[in-house]
Formats: sequence, C-alpha cells, structure tokens
Amino acid sequence: MELLASGARRLDAVEQDERLDRPVGVVRAAVNRALSRPVKDALHGRWLGHPLHPALTDVAVGAWVGSAVLDRIPGQERAATTLVGVGLAGAVPAVWSGFADWSEADPEQERLGLWHAAAQAAGNALYLASLVARLRGRQRAGRALGAAGLAAVTVGAYLGGHLAYRSGVGMNHADPAWRRLPRGWQVVDELTNLPQGKPVRRAIGDVPVLVYRGPRQVHVLVEECVHLAGPLSDGEVTVQDDEVCVVCPWHGSTYRLRDGAVRRGPAVMPQPVLKVRIVNDRVEARR
Repeated sequence: MELLASGARRLDAVEQDERLDRPVGVVRAAVNRALSRPVKDALHGRWLGHPLHPALTDVAVGAWVGSAVLDRIPGQERAATTLVGVGLAGAVPAVWSGFADWSEADPEQERLGLWHAAAQAAGNALYLASLVARLRGRQRAGRALGAAGLAAVTVGAYLGGHLAYRSGVGMNHADPAWRRLPRGWQVVDELTNLPQGKPVRRAIGDVPVLVYRGPRQVHVLVEECVHLAGPLSDGEVTVQDDEVCVVCPWHGSTYRLRDGAVRRGPAVMPQPVLKVRIVNDRVEARR
C-alpha cells in the first residue's frame, strides 16, 4: 500500500513539473489545428451527455486482454490476431477523443496527460508490430510484442485512472455542490438587489450559485462549472438560438440558463439548475 501511495505522490509531482509546459504547448497547438470545435464536442461526448473517451478505451483494452488470454490457448492464433486488429481499430477514436479532452484540461492535468499519451502510443505501436508479425506467420514474435504492448497499455491505463479519479478529468465538478444544497426553499436575495442582464454570485448555505435576472425570469444555477469547477458568475452571457446562455471563463463551456443544457463543450453534462420562485420580492430557490 505504501508503494502505491508513493507512486501516486510521484505522479502528483509530475503534474507540478513546469518543464513539461513547452512540449504540452506544442502538442496542444497541433491538436487544436487538427480538431474543429464541432469535432471536439463530438469527441468529448456532448451528444452522449457523458465523457466518450473511457467507453472507447474499453473497446481497445478489452480486445487486447482477450487476445492475451487466447495466446495461452493452443490453436487460437487466428482469433487472437483478430482481437489484436479489433483493439487497434478501437484505439483510433480513443486516441482522438483522449486528445480532445486533454487539450482543454488544466495545466497540471495536461502535464501528466502527456505521459499517459506516451504510454498509450507505445502500446499502440507494439500492438501494430504484433499484428504485422502475426499476419506474417511469426506467432511467437507476435505474442511477445503483444505482451509488451499490454504492459505499456496497463501503465497508460494506470495514469489515465490517476487523471480521472485523483485529478478529476471527466468528473462532474458541480455535483458535490449540488448535493450540499438544502432541499427546501432558500432565500437567495431581494429582487431589487439583482442587476438585470448580468450574472452575479450569491450563496445558499455554503454553496455558491450563479443568479441571472432577465426581463421576465430569474435563473439560479450551481456556480461551479461541471467541466473543471470554473466560476460561471465571472463568465460572459450570450444568446444562442434565441436562448440566454452563460460561458465559463476558463475553458469556454456554454450552458443554457433555462435548463443548464450544454450548448458548447468541453463540458458534456448539463449544469445543475435550481427551481426559482419570487415571494414578496424575494428570490427563493431550491433543488
């Protein structure tokens, strides 16, 4: 256990290593040139309402684990080769979705993400060499290259798990605040204290909320952005398709104020919206 904890601390140190910022910048610029905004949103999983990258990686890793099992069973060379090919095919969209997510993360996450990408690239290259060897009838070499590829992919998966569960890439960063909100109606502010057409920050208990007073309605949302907890009340209000939206100042995620729906990534999950009522010129809200 102490060894695992030490490894996690080492990865935390990698996230603070500013020497990685130059190669990160070069790769990020290349990704941004290659992927348009609509393509990025599709690769993030905005259409799915859930991060797409983890599901895509399961295809490749699952196929490669299956090929490793079949490599231990006599007479299954053809089936093992097929699964190596399936894994490589599944790795293509997984790589692009990973780069899309990575290019709109925080600097600390991008630094470690670079090592995650390097490990996965090594695994992909080894599996490609394994496939070529198997197709040429060199089954022993193909199995050896496949085992090396699985080792590299396992390291990459460990780094990806660190990014997801310790660093918070792909997590819903607004949900903890949402869960802390009281269930009953709570006073947000006097209506006269809210400027029209400008987002402001208020608090319900210890939870910051964004409040926007429009010409006919008041909207209240959890203030921490779903994507990476950016302060939405510092963001710009825009109109998209005749709907008022707020843009996160950190990474540009855009949410419809009416229902929190994502209009632009990198966020893929809706921003939590509170129910609102006005009683005696006081704005009240609840989960």
